[in-house]
Parts: sequence; C-alpha cells; structure tokens
Amino acid sequence: MAARGGEKEPPDAVHLNRLLCERVRKELRCQRLHTEHSINPLKRVHTVTQKPMSWHDNIEEPADAKFLNIIHQAVLEPTKKYSEPQTESQEIGWNTAPLIDTDRTDRRLFFPRRKTEITEQMAGTGHLKKQ
Repeated sequence: MAARGGEKEPPDAVHLNRLLCERVRKELRCQRLHTEHSINPLKRVHTVTQKPMSWHDNIEEPADAKFLNIIHQAVLEPTKKYSEPQTESQEIGWNTAPLIDTDRTDRRLFFPRRKTEITEQMAGTGHLKKQ
C-alpha cells in the first residue's frame, strides 16, 4: 500500500523480475536477425550529388554489374519489364501499337483541320470579343 506522504512503496523484487523476464521473452520471440540485405527493386532510387571538392568523389570504384542491372530493371516501364499486364488497370493501354499504319494521303482515315469562311469569321469575332 502507499505511504501517507504520497511516496510509493518499492515494488516487490520477485514480481519486478518476473515482469522483466516476460518482457524479454516476448521481445526475443518477435525479433529476427537479417543478414542478407539488398535494395528494393520496386522503389525508385534518387541519387544525391556530393560536394564538389570532397575526397570520396575522386576515388575510383569498380562498377557492380549486378547492382547496375537491378537499378536499370527497376526504372523500366511495365511493358518492358513484363510480357503481359500484371494488374487489371494495366490491361487498358497495354498494346499501344496502332493496328494499321497511318497514311496521310488516304482521306478515309485522315481528317486534318480545315478552315472555311464560317470558321475564319467566327475566329475573327472571337478575338474581337476577348479584346
């Protein structure tokens, strides 16, 4: 029980030890030791430039081919990464190649903008209204 002066009695040492042991057991159960580390290929890598006169910029390091391959693969668009769409939303617009070649001399499929007397007159009146 608490003393009259507002001071608390120290907790029982056995009870405190039991609580600490239980806490350590729970923490050790949830902890995992990871020894292999790599970059996330799905996350874009933003490089930060170094200071211009720093000593570590002048050190020549060999390029790691595996690391460069992972970075280049991560930046590709989905049509170059995968052979088919991975999600439903990727199916829309997956095939971007036109079904037929565009021929600008063929009037059936090519409709350029044309000006007539009416469109020129309306364009002129539109500019007058804005001024």
